[in-house]
Formats: sequence, C-alpha cells, structure tokens
Amino acid sequence: MFAKRSSVLSALMILAVTLISGCATLSPYSISEGELERHLQDAVATFDRDQLQSGSPLSLSLSNADITLGPDGRDVAVIDLGGQVALNALMTRLPVDISLKVEGAPVYDAKEKAVYIRRLQLLDSSIDSPFFKGDLKPVTDTVMRAVAQMLETMPVYRLDETDFAQRMFGMVPMDVRVAPGRLEFVMSE
Repeated sequence: MFAKRSSVLSALMILAVTLISGCATLSPYSISEGELERHLQDAVATFDRDQLQSGSPLSLSLSNADITLGPDGRDVAVIDLGGQVALNALMTRLPVDISLKVEGAPVYDAKEKAVYIRRLQLLDSSIDSPFFKGDLKPVTDTVMRAVAQMLETMPVYRLDETDFAQRMFGMVPMDVRVAPGRLEFVMSE
C-alpha cells in the first residue's frame, strides 16, 4: 500500500513539473496591437452604452483607435483616438469631433486579470466643432480627464477565462512586458 501511494505521489510530482515547465515554454503569451485596438473599441462601446443607460448626457464613440506598442524601444503604448463626444440634452444632440494622442504605461492587474493603460500623458489633441470658438484648452483638458479616467478604470485587454491557455496564465504570477508591436505576458520575477 505504501508503494502504491509512493508511485501515485511520484506521478503527481512528475505531472506538476511537466505542467510548470510546459507553462514556461508557452510563455510569453502575446497580444498584438490589432487585438488591443479591437478590445479597446469594444470596451469603449460597452462603456458608452452603460453610461447612457445610467442617464449620462454624454456619449462617446470611437471611429479610430490606433495603438503603437514600444515606439523607439520605450515601454509605453501610444494611442491615437479619433471619435465623437456628444452632449445629449433637451432633445438635442451637440456633437464634437475629437482627436487625441496619448501615451501611457501598460500595467497588468493580476486580481482583475486585465491590462490597463496608466500614467497617461496627452501628446496631441484637436477638436472640430462649429459650436466652439476661441481657446479650446478647457474643453481638451476636460476630454482628456474623461479619457484618462476611462482608461484607468477600463481594461484595454482582459484574459479570456474560457480559453484554457489564458486561464492557466491567469493562475500564475504574471506581468506584462512591452515589445515592439505587441504586449507579452511573462512570469513575474
């Protein structure tokens, strides 16, 4: 009986070592810029729908979301956003076309199993609307604060718990590393 337990324990140990080394060979799991762009556009659409359902008079739609990962070898993401912010008040819709270019650091939150863009900096912005004349800095600052708040609280990517490999990555201590054109999930050090 002792020999039987010993062989079962040995088999379990071999299986555990195989799984751990298998996870190490699978690493790094990576996400392309295109995947992040699609996830960001979907997340913004969901965010806007939720905001409107909760009674917010502002709506946000993206017509363009271009993400560049690791420009000039730096550990940042540069996001070019183009879209429209609209104030829906008194049965009138007042749209404003916006274009923002922001830079931030991709951060993996292990508890949420998601990637967020944090420490945002505004690189460039423009607003196109017949309703605004003169100094647009207060409007740009307000839009930037709203975008920063949204990106701080809304992930640009979340591990898919229905995918076995991604679920396994979510179970071990992971971090995210910026590489040119992609984000890589790597084992935490």
